[in-house]
This record gives sequence, structure tokens and C-alpha cells, in this order.
Amino acid sequence: MSKLNEVFKRLQEQQKNQRELKKMYREALAVNGNYHQVVEELDVLKIKKKQIEAGVKADLKEEFDKLEGLKLNIAGDKQMLSDIALTQLTKGEEIKVMDDNQVEYEPLFTVRFQKIR
Repeated sequence: MSKLNEVFKRLQEQQKNQRELKKMYREALAVNGNYHQVVEELDVLKIKKKQIEAGVKADLKEEFDKLEGLKLNIAGDKQMLSDIALTQLTKGEEIKVMDDNQVEYEPLFTVRFQKIR
């Protein structure tokens, strides 16, 4: 068996144990009356918080519209940065960026596994 597969199986077992422990924790909270009371109070406070936030957003509508536009631009630029870095990597070119303070950044690549459907 390959080392990759051994680590993958160990990871699956650890995740299974983690799920079981989290389930026990949720069950213990479910029988705690104090917990339910605090959760209800928290829900009321969350609703009040949302109302206050909505009021402020209504007052600052123009700024929040700009904020949404910036979020979209940032997401697009991040995707473009990733695409350019990956293209340079496949061509064997050096990947390096530097900010205004002359601090260098290097790319960070990750690998994820997904079930084959």
C-alpha cells in the first residue's frame, strides 16, 4: 500500500473520531437547560444586532454599494493573480511578487482530494 493511501486512511479515521466526539458534545448540550436559555437570549440579541446593522447600512447605502463593487474587483484580481502564477509555474518561470514596502511574497499551492462521482 502506498504511503499516500496510508495517510489518507489515517486521516479518514481521525475525522470519523472527530465527528463522534462532536456528536457527543452536541448531545450533552441538548440536555442542558441552561444552555437552551442562553441560546434563546443570544438569538434575541442577534436579531437586534441585525436591525441596527440594517439601519446603518441604509444610512450609508452609497458606501456599501462601493464596498460590494470592491469585493467583486478583489475577487476577480485574486483569481487573475492565481491564474498568472500557475501559468508562470507551468512555464518554469520564477514566481515572485513584492509590495510597496519591498516585502517579497511567494505563492502557496494546496492540494485537496474530492470523491470521484
